[in-house]
Amino acid sequence: MDDLSHMRAALALARRGLGAVWPNPAVGCVIVRDGRVVGRALTAPGGRPHAEPQALAMAGEAARGATAYVTLEPCCHHGRTPPCTDALIAAGIARVVIAARDCDPRVDGGGIARLRAAGIVVEEGLLAAEAEEINAGFFSRLRLGRPLVTLKLASTLDGRIATRTGESRWITGEPARRLVHGLRGRHDAVMVGVGTVLADDPDLTCRLPGYRPGNPVRVVADTHLRTRLTSRLVATAAHAPTWLLCCAGADSARRVALEEAGAAVLSVPAGSPGIDLAAGLRMLAGRGLTRVLVEGGAKLAAALLRADLVDRIVWFHAPAVMGGDGWPAAAAFGAGRLAEMPRFVRTSVTPVGEDMLTELKRAA
Repeated sequence: MDDLSHMRAALALARRGLGAVWPNPAVGCVIVRDGRVVGRALTAPGGRPHAEPQALAMAGEAARGATAYVTLEPCCHHGRTPPCTDALIAAGIARVVIAARDCDPRVDGGGIARLRAAGIVVEEGLLAAEAEEINAGFFSRLRLGRPLVTLKLASTLDGRIATRTGESRWITGEPARRLVHGLRGRHDAVMVGVGTVLADDPDLTCRLPGYRPGNPVRVVADTHLRTRLTSRLVATAAHAPTWLLCCAGADSARRVALEEAGAAVLSVPAGSPGIDLAAGLRMLAGRGLTRVLVEGGAKLAAALLRADLVDRIVWFHAPAVMGGDGWPAAAAFGAGRLAEMPRFVRTSVTPVGEDMLTELKRAA
């Protein structure tokens, strides 16, 4: 196996950490000596321990003189764990191949410099684009002060998510719904508007047995704290993290009741209308979130698109047409000219059972 194959293996490890390692990045590390893999690891749930010291522990003495393939520049600062650069140096690693630099100002080239100062050969940039995509959420939190936002939509071919009477279950098929649970598992949080909570009473959990040890944070944009105390989200808030974003003037008695049920109630500045979503996302980033999957509804989707806060779209289309009296995937948000429309670039189109999945990212 060559450098490319070993780095691909490290990237595959890193992807397994998505949704479980926040606020840290998802990192994979593979240690190879004389053509044989002697250590491999990914960042542990919760972000600690990091991938490098775990892989070194597996390798033991075989790490001396070996090559370490790491998907993100090793850290060189003291936090809750010692620097990974020091662990690599102490283990006698001879060469480190790095996919992408860490833009954290505490690192950002400092890890590479520290390794080179210790006499270790360092090569960087191998499969950098893949590594940067894996940690796009971590980078977004550092660079933009907010998580990466992925908008999930499931609609008919003409973009309708419910009939005129509100019936919406199920527009897409079972394979698409299973895939959505996988999407939840790869995100730190799932976010919906209070209208979706009142209409559908969702769980917003990842219900794939064995997929991941815990559930993503459930986030509700709920300006006036209308979420029912009897809702599934509140009933399970003591066991699955549930955060409600509201305005400061929301009913204090309901706030107390929700908090007593186990939910976290976060006050966000008012926007127009509802809460200031940009401020809300900054608050989520401040609590460590790096990747947020937005699942509904149409008003929340429109508000995020209007505020230019959507980075990715995953859109499931069912092979059906509902007509203009159905509910749209995104409510009106005031685009009066074509130039005002948010633009995205299609990255993939994949059949999912009878449905079609289109993935898009923000246009440059």
